[in-house]
Amino acid sequence: MDWQALRLSLALAAWTVVLLLPVSVIMGRFLGTRSFRGKGLVEGLVMLPLVLPPTVFGFYLLVLLGRGSPIGAAWQDLFGRQLVFTFEGLVLASVLFNLSFAIQPAQRAFEAIPTALREAAASSGMSPLRALWAVELPLAWPGVVTAMVLTFAHTLGEFGVVLMVGGAIPGETRTIAIAIYDRVQAFDMEAAATMSAVLVAISLATIAATFALSARFSARDSTRVGRRPEQ
Repeated sequence: MDWQALRLSLALAAWTVVLLLPVSVIMGRFLGTRSFRGKGLVEGLVMLPLVLPPTVFGFYLLVLLGRGSPIGAAWQDLFGRQLVFTFEGLVLASVLFNLSFAIQPAQRAFEAIPTALREAAASSGMSPLRALWAVELPLAWPGVVTAMVLTFAHTLGEFGVVLMVGGAIPGETRTIAIAIYDRVQAFDMEAAATMSAVLVAISLATIAATFALSARFSARDSTRVGRRPEQ
């Protein structure tokens, strides 16, 4: 069992979730509550990582983050090393690749909130930020949690983008998915099976625990929202 690769995968998934949580809420609410020219194009761009082959998306990220790009050159100047084939570059690539998983479920959750509820919150004197925190988020919370669970699970098992942008540097970019592939290539099926089983167990446990908490918080917050807002 490659524990170093597993720890790196868990760290990558955790950082991706932390960075995408505010993006999920902000973009999910914006796309779920606003109509504007070009909205279809924005939604298409958000969905693009979901339909493109990971190797294709990874290739463009490799070009975008490489030393010859403005982003890669700026990173090189600031930190003295390249962005690709590093853990930081892997995190950035993971964030971009998981945008569709983070935004789409949250957008659907915010779309399901009745407009009349937002209007009632505004008429009761709530600021937009307070209405978001006290009224909308409790109702949209299951969708946001779903987005984060999908992001976490997808990051744990991602292979193509990780290999293209990060390579397989032990302790830096060699994730559990890469380690499994390496073991299969070496015909070490026992180690590959062990790591695969651990990955499946972690993913299932994460999904089960998160949805149980989501259902509990959703029931509690729905009761709270049903009360009359304070003036």
